[in-house]
Amino acid sequence: MKFTEEHEALRKSVIRLIDEEINPHVEEWEREGVFPAKEVFKKFGEHGFLGVNKPTEYGGMGLDFSYSIVMAEAIAKIHCGGVPLAIGVQTDMCTPAIASFGSDFLKRNYLAPAISGDMVGCLGVSESGGGSDVAAVKTTAVKDGDDYIINGEKMWITSGTQADFMCLLANTSEGKPHQNKSLIVVPMDAKGINIARKLDKMGMRSSDTAQIFLEDVRVPRNHLIGDVEGMGFMQQMSQFQDERIWGAANMVASLDEALKLTIDYTRERSTFGQPLINNQYIHFKFAELSTELEALRALTYRAAELKIRNDNPFDMEVVRLASMAKLKGGRLGRHLADWCVQFHGGMGYMMDMRINRVYRDVRLASIGGGADEIMLGIICKLEGTLPKKQKD
Repeated sequence: MKFTEEHEALRKSVIRLIDEEINPHVEEWEREGVFPAKEVFKKFGEHGFLGVNKPTEYGGMGLDFSYSIVMAEAIAKIHCGGVPLAIGVQTDMCTPAIASFGSDFLKRNYLAPAISGDMVGCLGVSESGGGSDVAAVKTTAVKDGDDYIINGEKMWITSGTQADFMCLLANTSEGKPHQNKSLIVVPMDAKGINIARKLDKMGMRSSDTAQIFLEDVRVPRNHLIGDVEGMGFMQQMSQFQDERIWGAANMVASLDEALKLTIDYTRERSTFGQPLINNQYIHFKFAELSTELEALRALTYRAAELKIRNDNPFDMEVVRLASMAKLKGGRLGRHLADWCVQFHGGMGYMMDMRINRVYRDVRLASIGGGADEIMLGIICKLEGTLPKKQKD
């Protein structure tokens, strides 16, 4: 992927905002277990950073997906994973379906304020009984006149305690699980929404994550994303591709930062009369990890380039490559972060060390947005190696 002067200008502008407005507060937000999403998003929105690839008529920059990749890489400069995660939810996880399939009404009332930073969005797919198994969603949306009445529960919802709207996946009919679901935009101040609890997580501490119950929540039917019901599964699969490619790009840049931190530490830390990095095993390991990072970067860029070139939200080759990048990103994150902690020694085990935070934060990548096992299943299915179910 070739980045132009315009790409690099965007990168520099984002990093400047991070250095001035975000990183000075990260330690406080990590301790408190939440960051002020509305305040932070407004600052990003004022610069146009929340809509780089969204339509100009709704406040976006109207650029292609390569600029989203630059955004994903740039926000890896934030000294934690929680804030970048929440930004990614806002830009590439809960709004792509609205931008691609939503009505003008939804775009003006939800996409535009999400781009400007005046609204915080969240994605309501996972449930306690089915995280990565999207087909197992139990939440229902039943028509009642001009409204839907929604009942169900959503779990592990990033930005759930601060969100103004949710892009929610629900069953709108009794049909087959891949054909009975719809995406609906749900205002979070609607009667019947109960934010049950803010979840206490291993990592991503600065990002609030919630369990949310919906009891007889009434939402106008014009909040349906798309022209007809039953397209939600496919719409969400399309939205997942943006999320997974974005996540892989952010992972590469985050691991770049972690590796540089560790290399610098081993230059400064001496044992047995010489810097740690002089140990052949250690600098050879750095070479291996760097090579793995470049392989992931190449795979991620290839997926992004194909998505841009084909411009088809349901392109199966993009799905295959995005799933591979997601899988490789999660696994390399665990592997590389573990080595970085190891080379930090006892200091790496300390909670106040940045590398310790990286270790805890990146662990989510093999779980959230589709677990490793789901990615493996998708890849096998698309490559024709998944055994067919035997009929009785």
